[in-house]
Amino acid sequence: MGRHDAIAAAERALELSGSDPARARAAAHAVLRSAATAGEAAAIAHRALAVAARELGDLPLAEEHLHRAVSIALSAGLPRRAAQARLSLVHVSAELGRPRQALAVAEAAEPHLSPVEVAKLGVHRAVALVRLGRYAEAADHCDRAVGLLGDDTRFLAGAMLNRGLARVFLGEFDTAEADLTRCAELAAEAGLDHVLVLAEGNLPFLAARRGDLPAAFSAYRRAESSLFGYPERLAAMRCDLAEALIAAHLPGEARTLLDLAVPELAAAGAEVALAEARLLLARAELRAGDPHRAGQSARRAAADLAAQGRTALVPLATEILLRARLALGPPDGGLLAGMLSCADALGGAGHREVSAALRLTAAETALRIGDRESARDQLTRLTRLTRLGPGTVSRHATALLRELAGDRRGAFAAVRAGLAEAGAKAAGVGDPAVRAHAVRTGEPLAGFGLALALRTGRARTLLAWAERWRSVVGGAARPVAPGVDELRAALGDAVLVEFARHDDELVAVAVTPERVLLRRLGSFTAAAEATVRLRYGLRRAHLRDGRRPGVAGEASLLERLLFGPLLGRLGDRPLVVVPTGALHTLPWPVLPMNTGRQVSVASGAAAWLAGRRARTTRNGRVVAVTGPGLRCAEAEADMVGDLHPGTERVAALRPAVIAALERAEVAHLAAHGTFCPRSPLLSGIDLDDGRLMAYDLLRLRTPPRLVVLSACEAGMAHAPADGAPLGLAGTFLSLGTQCVVASLVPVRDEETLTLMTVFHELLATGHSPAEALATASVKTEVAGFVCFGYGGPPVDPPTATDGTEPVAR
Repeated sequence: MGRHDAIAAAERALELSGSDPARARAAAHAVLRSAATAGEAAAIAHRALAVAARELGDLPLAEEHLHRAVSIALSAGLPRRAAQARLSLVHVSAELGRPRQALAVAEAAEPHLSPVEVAKLGVHRAVALVRLGRYAEAADHCDRAVGLLGDDTRFLAGAMLNRGLARVFLGEFDTAEADLTRCAELAAEAGLDHVLVLAEGNLPFLAARRGDLPAAFSAYRRAESSLFGYPERLAAMRCDLAEALIAAHLPGEARTLLDLAVPELAAAGAEVALAEARLLLARAELRAGDPHRAGQSARRAAADLAAQGRTALVPLATEILLRARLALGPPDGGLLAGMLSCADALGGAGHREVSAALRLTAAETALRIGDRESARDQLTRLTRLTRLGPGTVSRHATALLRELAGDRRGAFAAVRAGLAEAGAKAAGVGDPAVRAHAVRTGEPLAGFGLALALRTGRARTLLAWAERWRSVVGGAARPVAPGVDELRAALGDAVLVEFARHDDELVAVAVTPERVLLRRLGSFTAAAEATVRLRYGLRRAHLRDGRRPGVAGEASLLERLLFGPLLGRLGDRPLVVVPTGALHTLPWPVLPMNTGRQVSVASGAAAWLAGRRARTTRNGRVVAVTGPGLRCAEAEADMVGDLHPGTERVAALRPAVIAALERAEVAHLAAHGTFCPRSPLLSGIDLDDGRLMAYDLLRLRTPPRLVVLSACEAGMAHAPADGAPLGLAGTFLSLGTQCVVASLVPVRDEETLTLMTVFHELLATGHSPAEALATASVKTEVAGFVCFGYGGPPVDPPTATDGTEPVAR
């Protein structure tokens, strides 16, 4: 092979490297084995090997070949060939987590490149700029490149891909979708399968950032199929979607994806992406409430990032590790010093918001260990960080400083202002899961407000502050609470008991016809653990799994823990319960005091009032749906039809069920139910064409007034914040359904049919849902079903309120 032939063969290998990296690698190695290969041909061949290695996911090998290509070209006096190798090195360096170095390489290459090659360089520069958060610059480079690339399909597709990603981060979702779609079209036409995979793999990321989570998961399922056979690309797509889900405040869903992606990246030897994935996983685990696992993942991520020289990311892993330590044990001076050091490192690396949040946590830690001087210094520093603008961190710092100065009124004002800002940001978010997690930045501030209210010892003050936070979580733009007089008037003879917690202390506020009471109840953990034991016992009892466990004993214990100081005030009155945290999973009617009592469980006092005001706008249409695999489902639907003449039987297909729910006043769904505690909006019921998930319900505009979920655990919920019980029942209520009747435990088919028959007989004769369920549960001795929302009879809404504040929906 002569010199010119060797150069031509190396150029052909380079052309193949993007579309057929395996063939390109073989061709490049053949060039290097040729005795005639030297200088220019060798530089080109190493560049071809580098591009092939990049496409196959081996970035360190790609970097090695490109450095050899640059060295060979410079030794041979070929500055343009060296610049071309550097052009490719820009992308590789950016993907290796060194975007600033990538931009320096681009600066060195540009003077020796042609205008078209400068355009290609711009496409690679965009990768580095996106990693640095300079999204507008990235889009500009791609804009300029598109006009110069002509019919170079490979780089045109790359420009569309990179510009699409930049526009996603800029929030320009329509143009981003157009770019990604065009990228996929170009890649398909040119046979660039790997680019096609990247374009399609970024559609879930786009949908998640747009806030369309049902579309994100649909796109993910499609992309998952198309990425079969590309394990590293599949893992990268999962990481991208997980990052978007964390940004959307959905750590449970993100963790599920990352639990799959991390071992895939480890198996592929993708060390750079693996370190980033472990960092993401640590963040998801911490936000999902698993500090032990978060600390382990953060420790590994920090070690990997340090070994790779990615010093700007190491403080992010350290911050997670410190927060995990704080969650797992009592703080001390060493932990405080570590927090302050990490806050400085975060600020120096450009992570200013993370730095400020950690500095606030450090100030609170200083107060916990009695170091008021350090706390005051850090809080003063935070209030002076005007470049961060107003926000919950600066408001919280202000509130703490005012409390330290003895100005409680001023502290309350700062808390309220911070909650208003959190509420304003989340008010337009329709997805209850995204909204609940989005406002969690305000949760520490809300907790401080609750602690201040608790110190006053006044029941009305505590109720107001608990309700203000629940209103923000529920989507109110302002932190408002219902007036006690209005609440009493709506309750009539009933009693409302709202639970709240500060750290591990559980408290209750009871609104009775006579007075408003505040009672300290003891350990929240004790009540939560008893709730788990009770549900386990009920589960075994219903499934007849071995000896009947001590359900009665656990129910009596919970009654003492939750209502002991209040029993004398309740009598046999109807009860409205507003739980907190894990108490959302308690089947309240099984407590001995609630036998035969009308019990409704609401996400907040204001939410219960809103349900009470809801007016029926349909003509009593009842629909019944039966899912597959239940012995008594058809009999149950027949029973509903017999008791409610004109009942519409709906095919168990997701489109048909969604359409029926839009036009029904009462919906009865008998099917297998599944609750996903990590990802509660993936919970659902099984239909003939797959699972109807809580996410699917978000498309409903006019949900039924009453929904009966005759499905195991369909009433289960995970509450990331008080006021947002996430799950199937909670989703219906968040959309405007007045009442949901559902089970919190598995119930046998025959027992469910027996209970539902009595329930619907009473419902058909004019009893309210709460009254019908209470009576049916006593008559049939079937326990586990709960009435959620407003379970009383419909009432006409008042023309005006007499409360001290407007009521938040």
